[in-house]
Amino acid sequence: MQVGMVGLGRMGGNMARRLLRGGHHVTVFDPNPDAVVELENQGATGTRSLDDLRGKLSAPRTVWVMVPAGKITEETVTQLAELLDRGDTVIDGGNSNYKESIRRSEMLAERGIDYLDCGTSGGVWGLDNGYCLTIGGDKAAYERNRPIFKTLAPAENDGGLYVGPSGSGHYVKMVHNGVEYGLMQAYAEGFELLAAKEEFGLDLGAIAQNWRYGSVIRSWLLDLTADEFADDPGLERLTSYVEDSGEGRWTVDASVELAVPAPVITLALQMRFRSRQDNPLGGRALAAMRNAFGGHSVRKSDG
Repeated sequence: MQVGMVGLGRMGGNMARRLLRGGHHVTVFDPNPDAVVELENQGATGTRSLDDLRGKLSAPRTVWVMVPAGKITEETVTQLAELLDRGDTVIDGGNSNYKESIRRSEMLAERGIDYLDCGTSGGVWGLDNGYCLTIGGDKAAYERNRPIFKTLAPAENDGGLYVGPSGSGHYVKMVHNGVEYGLMQAYAEGFELLAAKEEFGLDLGAIAQNWRYGSVIRSWLLDLTADEFADDPGLERLTSYVEDSGEGRWTVDASVELAVPAPVITLALQMRFRSRQDNPLGGRALAAMRNAFGGHSVRKSDG
């Protein structure tokens, strides 16, 4: 099946490679010409603009957009809306906000263009292992493009999962990422507790490896953690600074909107905020209050 791929970053490029391996005719575009040339050398058809991409795809066209959420996604989808014809399909495989996906679907529907929002998980491992896909939008458009999804997904998923109407694919991915925040935070706290019991001299790498097999808490995240400890036992090469992609915030927003409690996910997000603060004011305020009401000892800054 023929597919256009817009956005050849790490994940987009690997998705294009997996499609090529699966026998699809892949036509690619990226503002970085070197990324296009690299995929051309691997069998893809390269293009130099979205208009060029459109011209090299046979109708009905399918264009997979794999660019960062936000302004660049909006600009890309808007340009494709002007270029594509009735019966064509745009698939957004990035981490777009599901509300934006609903709006874009409605905008494209006015032009007779199908829009599928596809939550995509798998990271750098997806090229070989396949991607976990959750797809929202018109069911007929999903079925028409199912060979693409089937190639990208692991064999066990057999084409990913069609989850419902427009926006639902990205909504499910949003909640997935929120759960991921909570799991990661729990593992991080657990290993910190293990390390804090210094008199036991615990080998965190060995424990992580042990937990991988037969343990109730085994997971792929634990597998990756074990690999990191094996490579750097004290994780000395890293700082505790942790970014958030935005999906955790959207998950917490949804919990408020729907009045569904999500305390673990919310606290995990807050811990990421805290990780990025150096000597935060809140902590200093706590120290000041404790000193003021009880005369307890405080640590003065060097400044």
